[in-house]
Amino acid sequence: MDIKFVVATHKEYRIPSSSLYIPVQAGAALHEPLPYIGDNTGDHISEKNRNFCELTCLYWAWKNLPAEYLGLCHYRRYFCLHRKKDPWVSVLTSEQADTLMKKAPLLLPRKRNYFIETNYTQYIHAHNEQDLTVTRAILTEKCPEYLSAFDAVMRSTKGHRFNMFLMRRDLLDAYCNWLFSVLFVLEERLDISGYSDNDKRVFGFVAERLLDVWVETNHIEYQECAVLHMESQHWLKKGTAFLSRKFIPQKK
Repeated sequence: MDIKFVVATHKEYRIPSSSLYIPVQAGAALHEPLPYIGDNTGDHISEKNRNFCELTCLYWAWKNLPAEYLGLCHYRRYFCLHRKKDPWVSVLTSEQADTLMKKAPLLLPRKRNYFIETNYTQYIHAHNEQDLTVTRAILTEKCPEYLSAFDAVMRSTKGHRFNMFLMRRDLLDAYCNWLFSVLFVLEERLDISGYSDNDKRVFGFVAERLLDVWVETNHIEYQECAVLHMESQHWLKKGTAFLSRKFIPQKK
């Protein structure tokens, strides 16, 4: 199969040697060039990277990279079927990707479970509630057939994260057409001038939640795969921050 993964990166980093992976510099229009192809070539939204995160690489791949199956991963996160002592040996191979795509047209990371938080409460404790409020209003106006899934995803404690996936091309075209049409309207309507630098990455954060909304609404068959992290996850620090946001009021 003709399968390609775009590896979104903002710095020089070890990249799997397989031709399956194409490193792309995220936000290349805003930074000094790296020895990778930039997301500022061809049809692009590279200048939006501070707010759209890895989605500028997704947009670039969608518009400029022909392949029967297209995926998105990160310089420090990859799909993995079998964990081995050397993490770089564990990264999904072309043969494994080919086998997986014969089983279902969409590959997603295993869902994250927040247990004591819904997707909605976790988001508003970590970011800004209006992000989701305005997003829902846009769906109500532009594509109300997605509302039922949006509300169900917001009530759930589980969700696919990282904006990572591998999709058959026709599905990718449909997903990106829908996703960016929603996000560009959200960009117009949302005032983020007072947001922190982290919260200004809002469109990447919202996209993480919208992926499940699109999958559920369109009844897309998918399979899940483990995510391999190449750097420490600092679980103690993350867990403390997660509980603090839930039980201690946060200043926005």
